[in-house]
Amino acid sequence: MDKPRLWPAAVVSALALIALAVVWATGERSQQQMVTLTMVTLGLAGLLLALWFVALSRLPARVRGAGALALVAAVAAFFALFRVRGFSGDLVPVVESRWAAPPSLPTAPATPPAAPIVETPTPGPASDPAGGSRETSAGATSADEAGAAPAAEPAPALVAPAATPAPGWPQFMGPNRDATLPGPRLADFASRAPRRLWSQPIGAGWSGFAVHDGLALTLEQRGDEEALVAYEAETGKVRWLSSWPAHYTSGLAGDGPRSTPTIDGAEVFAIGARGTLSAHDLATGRRLWLRDTASENGATVPEWGVAGSPLVRGELVIVNPGGPGGRSLVAYDRRSGERRWAGGDDRASYSSPFFARLLGREQVVIWNATSVTGHDPDSGAVLWRQEWTKQGEKVSKPLALGEDGLLVSAGYGVGAKRFRLAEDGGAIRPSLVWESPRLKAKFTNVVLHEGFLYGLDDGVLTCVDPETGERRWRAGRYGHGQVILVGGQLLVMAESGELVLVEPRPDAHVERSRVAVLEGKTWNPPALAGDLLLVRNDKQAAAWRLATE
Repeated sequence: MDKPRLWPAAVVSALALIALAVVWATGERSQQQMVTLTMVTLGLAGLLLALWFVALSRLPARVRGAGALALVAAVAAFFALFRVRGFSGDLVPVVESRWAAPPSLPTAPATPPAAPIVETPTPGPASDPAGGSRETSAGATSADEAGAAPAAEPAPALVAPAATPAPGWPQFMGPNRDATLPGPRLADFASRAPRRLWSQPIGAGWSGFAVHDGLALTLEQRGDEEALVAYEAETGKVRWLSSWPAHYTSGLAGDGPRSTPTIDGAEVFAIGARGTLSAHDLATGRRLWLRDTASENGATVPEWGVAGSPLVRGELVIVNPGGPGGRSLVAYDRRSGERRWAGGDDRASYSSPFFARLLGREQVVIWNATSVTGHDPDSGAVLWRQEWTKQGEKVSKPLALGEDGLLVSAGYGVGAKRFRLAEDGGAIRPSLVWESPRLKAKFTNVVLHEGFLYGLDDGVLTCVDPETGERRWRAGRYGHGQVILVGGQLLVMAESGELVLVEPRPDAHVERSRVAVLEGKTWNPPALAGDLLLVRNDKQAAAWRLATE
């Protein structure tokens, strides 16, 4: 009888170890690239070892047969007992039991009938000499022809609002859409622990909360409908709920809406993962109008769903459907839902539009699939355009640096660039100041504090000099979460569901304290209204009272 042949197994194992060492110890690869290469290496090594064991090992036939049966049984048992529920930000599979029951979601109070609202016709476009397109009454079409869904729905029952309005967080990334608040200064969690007010299941999605006057609003997937849900911020009770047929689903990216609602005055505006834009009365939830921004602008819904949150300016609601023929960035009338202007020709990315005052002029800036553009907020005309040809998804919102600077950062191994805008013969032209692979913001957004940039570089907190692009330090693996700068401190919502308080210093990473506020993968942006923190992920939502100094 031949002796067992063991050397092929040793060679395969050694080569796999060498490959893993090369993957993790060399180069500037992203965490996602390293995890993917690791899984490919382990999968290939496992396949070769299985082939060796069955066909080349020279082990007794009964041993090889029993081993093969055991392997098949183990694999079958795993898939019978467990399922993959999405992936982490680093593309690590998230596994759960197949018998995990779906959560029982909180419901809204009974709703009395309400009078219907008549939708205003949508005008067709007319050429604008500035490069955008304004809407006129000529060639007007009905709401149905433009792809709009029925506008009216019953008004939910009301509960008296809080007597004293609390500070708000009215939109994505806070009051100024920059994830920055002047205060309060938070106390260490270790000495004065945050107090949980409530925690409960929530519909799927990666939306954040918008908070105003005692209400916390977010978008959820509920069955085959997307829903805008208003919770009482202090109790978690549902004040009202408005829904419409739409369902985005992805095994890799998860189900449900991606954007955060925007509250302005007495209305709230929301856009779902399929591009359904709607306006609602804030107090009652009554839907005022609804538009299908993708179909009526000839746009294709991005692979991972519509993620740009609505931007409100006066009477305009601005979104980025990414349509061709001057329909990349579009503004709708907040009262009627009429399309007012459109501009640009770029496909949409996953970043949100924002206002910036650059070169003394207010602009709407948006990061598209292949460019960064600045638009006239009154006409939609493109004022300037900077090509961005690097591959990978664009999610993080660009950051304005002074009157002429703009920082743009992407994950997936890409990194950051700083541009400078300058007037040139009446035109605005951007130029590159620096680029660096040392600030790769995947889902997170970067903040500026006392002359330095802070953000999650491929899941690790980092400090970067905005003048040169040089890294000061990189420490603290918090995963692909989110960051708020409040009272001169960094509040990091880690992907793990932990809340971390960090002192932003350019000389060192100083973590003050941390506390678990959610369970499971958390990509959603947190909301901070005064000392009230609202957090959620795709399964759970919670409110916490934070102690202040």
